[in-house]
Amino acid sequence: MITSRDINDLLPAVREIAEAFRDGCAEVGITIIFTATYRDHESQAALYAIGRTVSGKKVTNAGPGDSFHNWRCAWDFVPIVNGKAVWDDDALWQRCGAIAHAVGAEWGGSWQSFKDKPHCQYTGGLTLDQLKAGAHP
Repeated sequence: MITSRDINDLLPAVREIAEAFRDGCAEVGITIIFTATYRDHESQAALYAIGRTVSGKKVTNAGPGDSFHNWRCAWDFVPIVNGKAVWDDDALWQRCGAIAHAVGAEWGGSWQSFKDKPHCQYTGGLTLDQLKAGAHP
């Protein structure tokens, strides 16, 4: 199973947006770390099982092949304050989300049905089907 935290594992156009996001956060004094970039299908299947066939709260609605992480177009992150990951500061997440939008990324915290604050993606307007067919942003 492979789950990377390295932005170099993203597609080049996506990596540029992720770098701009990281740098935009830093410019306003927000430190972030990337917690996931590329994820293989086996790792996605394991996440998808949580809350379904494995105990716990559902963490994704995307099965293997249906996550933009599988296509190197998404990253997860967490803001760091005083050396610690901060998961429960909504104002901080909103600031990060605004920066993601400003650099051209889609932020999961703005989704209506399944809010995913640690998630960002850049697809260049491509759908999963287009990515599966070999297109790249």
